[in-house]
Amino acid sequence: MRSDPTYQRTRIAPTPSGYLHAGNVLSFVLTAGLARTFGSSILLRIDDLDIGRVRQAYVVDIFDTLSFLGIPWDEGPVDADDLRRQWSQRQRVDEYAEMLRTLQERGCVFACDCTRSRLSGGDFCACAGRSLDMMEPGHTWRLLTNTHNRIDHLDLYRGPVASDFPSSVQQAVVRKRDGDPAYHVASLSDDLQFGVDLIVRGVDLFDSTLLQCRMAEWMSADAFSRVTFFHHPLLSDPSGRKLSKSAGDGSVSDLRKNGASRRDIFQGIAATLGVKESPDHWKDLFDIVSETMGITRDA
Repeated sequence: MRSDPTYQRTRIAPTPSGYLHAGNVLSFVLTAGLARTFGSSILLRIDDLDIGRVRQAYVVDIFDTLSFLGIPWDEGPVDADDLRRQWSQRQRVDEYAEMLRTLQERGCVFACDCTRSRLSGGDFCACAGRSLDMMEPGHTWRLLTNTHNRIDHLDLYRGPVASDFPSSVQQAVVRKRDGDPAYHVASLSDDLQFGVDLIVRGVDLFDSTLLQCRMAEWMSADAFSRVTFFHHPLLSDPSGRKLSKSAGDGSVSDLRKNGASRRDIFQGIAATLGVKESPDHWKDLFDIVSETMGITRDA
């Protein structure tokens, strides 16, 4: 780990597209634990931009789960109504649109009329050379990222690192067919706007990190080059498949309905990680998990 790091703000950033499961809880616990370790403020940022996937019940579940488990946050909405009134991403669409304009002005995006079925074979979109109308209804905007440059980023363990740009996010969509900004734009814009300088996310989002670092570089958003990332291991089911909200994996809500206590949930997470201890508090779980992952100030 980098020696004597200091951070101002991190974030817990769930998407209300399903009921939260143990894998989400692990990420929240790691975020809260690292924040308290380094004196960072915790922002609760709920990624509710995609109204087609958001359900009110899922929004309420976020607050219910965090409260039931005692996982803290210092800034952000206090409940679902406060989210709607003051903190929803829908209130920041102007900032997202400005980021899209900047990417367009700098020649970093192109219009695309490809359908999902056309790209289902794994081929890259060929629209970059067609000069399609950027403002034509129904066109998506994609990033001109079919390059093999390396991306610089800061890792909590290793400090400055350079990684190859991954094929999984080549030509990523940044403006959707309906005109809404895509996840990467909203996430990057929010992190810059709120001054986030420590981002904790699952290792499955590592490619997203590299894409957002490249976007920030193109936009001369130097603050993002100073953000430190920690990509944690994922929880998986007995077959080795990662837990997923969309797959309907066992939710904290269901566990609670079946009588599970906070300790039961924390113990289940510890057991999945191969630890036999029985934590009763999120801080206890963090201490256990941080030891297994080598997360200490002196590491």
